[in-house]
Amino acid sequence: MKPGIFRRLINLWPPFLGAGIKIKEISEDYTDFKVEMKLTKFNRNYVGTQFGGSIYAMTDPFYMLILMKNLGKDYIVWDKAADIRFKLPGKGKLTAHFNISKERIAEIKAQADKDYKVEPRFTVHVKDEQGNVVAEIDKVLYVRRKDRKDRKKDDIPQPPQP
Repeated sequence: MKPGIFRRLINLWPPFLGAGIKIKEISEDYTDFKVEMKLTKFNRNYVGTQFGGSIYAMTDPFYMLILMKNLGKDYIVWDKAADIRFKLPGKGKLTAHFNISKERIAEIKAQADKDYKVEPRFTVHVKDEQGNVVAEIDKVLYVRRKDRKDRKKDDIPQPPQP
């Protein structure tokens, strides 16, 4: 799917639409995403700043999407863990920039092929309009080839049971 069409579709996804999260740009090779969120009555917290859950939501899927789009259907990619540190209150328009270089993607692919699985780590900074860091988010992903025969059940993330 072309990045422009993908961007328009994901911007209509209800969790993003409700929180006022917009993907502004996606590179042609899906290695670079730029996201913004304006302060609205739907993402404002009790003290008048951006709700922390919305700040995290604007950072949630993008490293996973970059790897999924670049590694292809032969790989499983999951978000595994995240850590968020709030630095300043979110006021006005916030932005986040996600990028994984082609070289890093190749390293992740090679490691997954060699070592069964890999858990790459990434950090993204959410910034305000003045360029101040409002929040710092560390993400850990889980990546492995789908066709591995020697996989261990405990190594595969399982969906929650109802």
